[in-house]
Amino acid sequence: MRPIDPDLVFASPRKLPRADDLRGRVVVLDLAFAADGMGGPGFAKITGRFLKQLGPRLARWVDHHDHELHAAYRSDPRFVLHTKAEHGACPEIITPEMVAQTGPVDTIVAHFDLDGLYAAAKWILGGHEPYPGADDDARAVDTRIGVPSPRAQLIDKALRVHYDDPVLKQRIVHWLCRGMRPGVEQDAIHAAAADFDQRAFQAERLAERFVVEGDVALLTVPADAPAFDKTELLLSGQRRATVAVVVDGVTVNIAASFESGLNFITLLGLGGGMPTRVSVPVQRLDDVLRKIRGALRERGGA
Repeated sequence: MRPIDPDLVFASPRKLPRADDLRGRVVVLDLAFAADGMGGPGFAKITGRFLKQLGPRLARWVDHHDHELHAAYRSDPRFVLHTKAEHGACPEIITPEMVAQTGPVDTIVAHFDLDGLYAAAKWILGGHEPYPGADDDARAVDTRIGVPSPRAQLIDKALRVHYDDPVLKQRIVHWLCRGMRPGVEQDAIHAAAADFDQRAFQAERLAERFVVEGDVALLTVPADAPAFDKTELLLSGQRRATVAVVVDGVTVNIAASFESGLNFITLLGLGGGMPTRVSVPVQRLDDVLRKIRGALRERGGA
């Protein structure tokens, strides 16, 4: 079977690959600029350094996450940058015209979630969806608004449990690009998705510990907690209050519905990322709760 070109590399905003390890011209999909307000290195030491190392080899950067530095790159046609409010997911931004204008690329660096993988598949397919409704599925999964198709639910479950498995991500993109036929790739996706149910069950058990105050559902995960799905736990919190806050070790995970109108990036001074789901160091917990509850009181949510 003909191998998929270009090379596929999966990353996160705060964990980018070494530019020297990437082949030829590079397109970056669904990766937010690193924010400066989340603790640790920020834009200059992560995104900025990566851009400098790539130099003219960067062919295109397509993203839909909010960031205060987007404006600094508007004049560079290689950057197609939107906010989450403008585009709920990345694949819908990619068009056949964009892919054609960009020209051949040797490497795709994509976010490791469903949104990023669907964007990579769409790029490989020349700006066309791998199946009708794929863009809508990516938006439904990334915003948690609406019901994605059974196919997208399967992939989402597989990735939420095995987000650190690069081979599975390769198989998912290849499966999407090759017509979603039965075989080894499909079997691997089904096997990975099957692991999700147990973690979702543990998340629902943990959700019983949520304490609701001021329209915020707060939960501190016990040190001996079994493996659980964090997204499912946050969604359970959102069914109890407008904002879910899960303290997991040294990290405070915060989430609200995309339709809530809340923007944690601006509220908490984070600089960039997804407006309705962010993480901050545990040292900021008291400050975070104070600001969120204050914002909810102002909007009449408590």
